Amino acid sequence: MTKTETKSTVLVKHHLKQLKLPTMHSECEKVAARSANENLDHLAFLLSLCELELVERERRAAERRLKLAKFPAHKTLDEFDFKAQPSLNKPLVLELIKGEYLEKQENLILVGASGTSKTHLAIALGMAACLAGKKVRFFRVTELITTLLEARDEKLLLRLRSQLTKQHLLILDELGYVPASKVGAELLFDIIGTAYERQSLIVTTNLPFENWTEVLGSERLTGAALDRLTHRCQIIETTGESYRLKDAQRRRRKRTKE
Repeated sequence: MTKTETKSTVLVKHHLKQLKLPTMHSECEKVAARSANENLDHLAFLLSLCELELVERERRAAERRLKLAKFPAHKTLDEFDFKAQPSLNKPLVLELIKGEYLEKQENLILVGASGTSKTHLAIALGMAACLAGKKVRFFRVTELITTLLEARDEKLLLRLRSQLTKQHLLILDELGYVPASKVGAELLFDIIGTAYERQSLIVTTNLPFENWTEVLGSERLTGAALDRLTHRCQIIETTGESYRLKDAQRRRRKRTKE
């Protein structure tokens, strides 16, 4: 390599670093050598570099979105055992994973007994949304209510609400396991009402709709919440025996045989 080429390489890498193009900075020499070997012109060389930068930038952005979503675990649809849930509407789930419901600001409600993989489905849908460029935030309902109450006490409620309204998708997991206080139910309803036709919500619950007053307390509040949630909504029922229970029984039988 000549002195001129060495100087050019150093300057190019310096400029790429200043322009905050780290992938182009790290890959430019390798791509230049490959382009020379393949007799590619300057624009083809630049195109290859730009594509590498864009792919890596989107990968990092997707990682950030997944981290900010605060999923309790990473679950994908590929890992989902549809055979364990034969009554589940698989074609609907496969359609929903494409994310068109997010463009329409539609809601999804996953209803079923504990252990029937509602949370797995919700996380899988949320992760797919993150990878498609959407901002997602996962909450267990009790956690969200506690967070809202603490924000109210610390006079940070408006800031928190503003942060939540910037999400494309809010996942509210396990509605129905713990009754909410009157103030907690009102704050939860405020989130649901604010999201109405502006964001998508995924709600998982073990309660049929007629029993939601056990959580929200007031029939008036429950009716208003259901009215907003179900107006533009897909309802997915998960039935059958608890997957966790069946898995525990299977492992116990295996230990017994051993």
